Amino acid sequence: MSAPLGRGRLLGYGIGSVGTGVFSAVPGLLLLYYLTDVLGVSAAVAAAVLVIPKAWDVLLNPIVGAASDREAVRTGHRSRLLLAGALTLPVLFAAMFAVPGDSPGLAAAWAGLAFLLAASAFACFQVPYVALPAEISPEPDQRGRAMAWRVVCLTLGILLAGGLAPVLVDAAGDGRRGYAVMGVVVGLLLGAALVASALATRWVPSRPGPRPLGLAAAFRLARGNRPFFALLGSFAAQSLAVAVMLAGAPYVATYKLGDYGLTSTMFVCMVAPSAVAVPLWRVLARRHGIVPCYLAAVVIFAIAALGLCPAVAAGATGAVLALTGVIGLCYAATQLLPLSLLPETVHADAERTGHAQSGAFTGLWTAAETGALALGPGVFALILAATSFRSADFDDPVTQPGSALAGLSAGFTLVPALLLAVSVPLLFAYRRLAAGARKDDHVAA
Repeated sequence: MSAPLGRGRLLGYGIGSVGTGVFSAVPGLLLLYYLTDVLGVSAAVAAAVLVIPKAWDVLLNPIVGAASDREAVRTGHRSRLLLAGALTLPVLFAAMFAVPGDSPGLAAAWAGLAFLLAASAFACFQVPYVALPAEISPEPDQRGRAMAWRVVCLTLGILLAGGLAPVLVDAAGDGRRGYAVMGVVVGLLLGAALVASALATRWVPSRPGPRPLGLAAAFRLARGNRPFFALLGSFAAQSLAVAVMLAGAPYVATYKLGDYGLTSTMFVCMVAPSAVAVPLWRVLARRHGIVPCYLAAVVIFAIAALGLCPAVAAGATGAVLALTGVIGLCYAATQLLPLSLLPETVHADAERTGHAQSGAFTGLWTAAETGALALGPGVFALILAATSFRSADFDDPVTQPGSALAGLSAGFTLVPALLLAVSVPLLFAYRRLAAGARKDDHVAA
């Protein structure tokens, strides 16, 4: 049995999620609104700006995963890619919110290119970073501790992003200047967290071996891991649901609750309970099992999202904030529990194939996650376009038609609830497939 991981090492790993949480949250929360209501980009074009870079990212992440495995075989570490992403992402993040000129076309092109490059830099950090828990300790309980620290730090990062970013925009004068200042300040914060984690995790021994695999060979081995793909499908649907809600929050705050400033409050109500809920879900998972707790959290999440529909329609601010708090409790479980299961599917696959390949699996995982997080704003933008939402620049606000108000309400509530419901059968499939795999391993032994 290996020695328990010390708090310094756990924090050194977990702090990277402060940065990944910031990057995952801020574009999803503010970039669509920045494009449509500050720069005057049409909702349909804004959807393309958000989706195309992440479509590229979905293709890139598995390639980065295979490259990370090859680096680990050669050097025993994944530090090079981690540092490359950590050093370049802050600059590109700031560029996303520093669009020059007044042309909506130029704004769309600039933001789209900056977002594509930023997503690529993020992949260089995120893919090897997610691979580390499978290698951080041979003990499942210690890997679980590492994931708990990661999710707490992720929650803090998301909370920092969602609470601080809109406040910075407002404090710096709203409009273009406000977003540009926010991009620089938040970029520096996320960069500091990523670099600190990249340096603090150099001790983790990464030995995917026995030999480096190319991308095609890694996929051929990975495709036999059916429990992994069931878990991945469920997690991707849940990530898409969260991303759609994040994209809709500024619109609900502005057009249904009457105050854009409530965006930060809604975000804090959703994310803040997660920090408290992570230890609770960890205790419940030990007592009742990870998958049953995971299922319960998803069902409650979906019910709360449905409950938001009448609350938003009525403009009931108190009810909206209370229900987003319930969602925050469940959101913690949808982060902690699947990420606790992921390293176990990697270890189970190593026993099946004789070839550990954390990077290949996490490349697929992060491709699905980042794709879902980017597709969410795109889905919401398409809902806006289909319901005749009227884009405008910051200085010339417009009145929205009833169809647009109904569309943004449904996009914030009913669509996420449907996506969460879709994820439940996949979770049941994961439980069945994982139990079958364990039974086969026992028979083979």
